[in-house]
Amino acid sequence: MKGTYALLIEVKKNIDIRIGKLGRFKISKGNYIYVGSGKNNLEKRIERHLRREKRKFWHIDYLLGAPGVKVKNFWVKEREEECLLARKIASSKMFKIPVPGFGSSDCKCKAHLFLILKEGGEEEILRQSNFLKNP
Repeated sequence: MKGTYALLIEVKKNIDIRIGKLGRFKISKGNYIYVGSGKNNLEKRIERHLRREKRKFWHIDYLLGAPGVKVKNFWVKEREEECLLARKIASSKMFKIPVPGFGSSDCKCKAHLFLILKEGGEEEILRQSNFLKNP
């Protein structure tokens, strides 16, 4: 299966982390949403993100490998809408970009990682983007 996914990530404490070639960043305690995609084997990509031990290849690998960081939930959509969703999140006041360029080195988006400023903001934006069905 190919498509787009969103990870809900919890950072349990403030961290100072090197993220590949992007450099060193301070990531604040809080909940984040990360948007990614997979051209093939989307299930394997998500399984990889959920594993602690892995070779660091993507920006998200550096964050997910840090102590006190874990994936709390994830959502999948069988359509390639990664950048569309990232742009929608970036333009919302419910989110903040903590690391410019995170996850977006192969596109023109500002970032694909966002700090959630409003509790429940991730579900609200995913509903608006048809990732989640309205109740």
